[in-house]
Amino acid sequence: MQNQNAAAPAPTQRVIKKYPNRRLYDTRTSAYITLAEVKQLVMRGEPFVVRDAKSGDDLTRSILLQIILEAEAGGAPMFSEAALANIIRFYGHAMQGFMGSYIEKNVQAFTDMQAKLAEQSQNLTPEMWPQFMNGQSPLMQGMLGNYVEQSRGLFQQMQEQMQKQAAQMLGAFGLKR
Repeated sequence: MQNQNAAAPAPTQRVIKKYPNRRLYDTRTSAYITLAEVKQLVMRGEPFVVRDAKSGDDLTRSILLQIILEAEAGGAPMFSEAALANIIRFYGHAMQGFMGSYIEKNVQAFTDMQAKLAEQSQNLTPEMWPQFMNGQSPLMQGMLGNYVEQSRGLFQQMQEQMQKQAAQMLGAFGLKR
């Protein structure tokens, strides 16, 4: 007898094959799909992987970067030239690993805050909207405060990791603080 409280099985990861002609083939639907359709998978939060049809190599990152590149070229870029230049400067830098983690955690914190904001805004009356949108509501101040505090915590963790690495490097040279 099956347990009625058992959770539904997690959705299986969708496999998309990329062929040399740059076409993408969705193995779940047995159809070719566009980059725009892959973007929709991302937007819906569907798990997927893109594999090279011949070698089986994982190409998911390069496809995601291609989606970002198209979005950035599409007229309303998210990143300024200065921001992109700063990101490029971190490649090959000792802080590369920390920066990726820091950005990822901050984006996740912002996404969480946005979801809470959307959830909480459903309960607002029309009279409450102006106060809410001006950031004066306790709810908005609380969420922004939490985001700033979380970001500060992430930055502090990054600094502590840098200090540990510096101490290890100095120790390797026989120097102590």
